[in-house]
Amino acid sequence: MILILNSNIPEQSPEYQQLVAHLAKLPGIQTRVHRERGSEKSLTEIYLIGNTQALKIEDMQSLPCVERAVRVSEEYRILGRHKDDQRPTYFEYNGVRFGQDTLNVFAGLCAVDNREHVEIMMKAVRDNGQVCTRMGAYKPRTSPYAFQGHGKLCLPYVFELAGKYGIKVIAMEITHESHLNEIKEALHQTGNPTGVMLQIGTRNTQNFELLKIVGRQTEMPILLKRGFGITLDESLNAAEYLASEGNRNVVFGLRGMKTNMGDPHRNFVDFSHVPVVKRLTRMPVCIDPSHSVGSRQAAPDGILDMMHVTAQGIVAGANMVLVDFHPAPPKALVDGPQAMLLKELPYFLEDVQIAREAYLKRAALRQSCA
Repeated sequence: MILILNSNIPEQSPEYQQLVAHLAKLPGIQTRVHRERGSEKSLTEIYLIGNTQALKIEDMQSLPCVERAVRVSEEYRILGRHKDDQRPTYFEYNGVRFGQDTLNVFAGLCAVDNREHVEIMMKAVRDNGQVCTRMGAYKPRTSPYAFQGHGKLCLPYVFELAGKYGIKVIAMEITHESHLNEIKEALHQTGNPTGVMLQIGTRNTQNFELLKIVGRQTEMPILLKRGFGITLDESLNAAEYLASEGNRNVVFGLRGMKTNMGDPHRNFVDFSHVPVVKRLTRMPVCIDPSHSVGSRQAAPDGILDMMHVTAQGIVAGANMVLVDFHPAPPKALVDGPQAMLLKELPYFLEDVQIAREAYLKRAALRQSCA
C-alpha cells in the first residue's frame, strides 16, 4: 500500500510525526519513504511493506496529512500504475521535463567519432530549437574487433561542447559501473555544463548487478531499453530493479525485437506497446526508430521507413524519440547506413510535430466523447 501525503508536508510537522508514530505501531508492517522535491513543491509517498490486506483504505486515508491511500499491485510495485491511481507523473532534470504528457527528441550521434562531428551535430540541434541529444561514448558491439567507442577520452569535449551550444541533456549508454564514475568525474572537471541521461542498452537489460548500481545513484535519470529477446514483462521488471534501488526517474525505451519476423527491418518494430507501457506503468516511453528499422529505405511515397515508424510511435503517445543523425554518415564508425542527414533534421522535426498534433487531437476527441 502507498500513502500519498499532502504536498509540502515538513518532516518536522506535528501531523507528520503523528503519522509516522502511528505507522510504527502497525504489526508486521515496515515503511519506506520516498520524496520528490520540485522547484515549487515537494511530494512524499510512504510505502507500507508487509501484509497490508487487513488495512482498510478508508482508515489509512483518514490519518494525518494523508491525501490518498493506494493499494499496490504485485508487479511493478514502484513504477506501476496501480488500481484507481491515475496521477500524472513526471520528473524534471536540468530544466527539461519528462513525463507521459511530454515529448522530447534526442537526435544525435550513435557513436562519437571526433570533436568536429560532435560540434557540427550539437550546433544543428541548437539551431533547430532542441536542447537534447544522444552521444555514444561507450559502444557494446557484437564483434570484439568492431569500434567500441572512445570512452572517457571523448567525455570532456562532448560535455564542453554541450555547454557551448546549450544542450541540457545527453543520452549516453554505459555498460559498466566504471563508466558511471567516469561520466561523473568528467562532468565535474568541465564544470557540469550539461546533464546526462544514463542509457542501459538492450544487451544489459537483464544485467541485474549493473541495474542495481545505476539505480542507487539518483543524480542522473535513466533510459532503459527493452531487452531484444525477452518479454515486455521481463523488461518492465528490469526497470523495477532501478526503482527499487532508489532511482525512479526512468524512461522506458522500445527499440524493436530481435527476430527475422521483422525482415527486412533490422528488428521487429514494437511501437504498438507504447500505450501498453503507459497503461501498466507511470514511466515516459521512448521510441528508437533508428535501431528498429536499421536502414534508409523509403516507401513509394518517398517517406523513409524510419519516419513512418516514428510517426506511428508518436501518434500512439510516445514521449521521447532517440534517433541517429550524422554530419557524414559514410564516415560514421557505427551504424552509418541508418543515420539520417543533417539537412533532414528540420524536416524530421516538422514531421514529428505533425504526428504529435495528431496524437493530441485524438486524445482531445476521446475526452470529448467520454
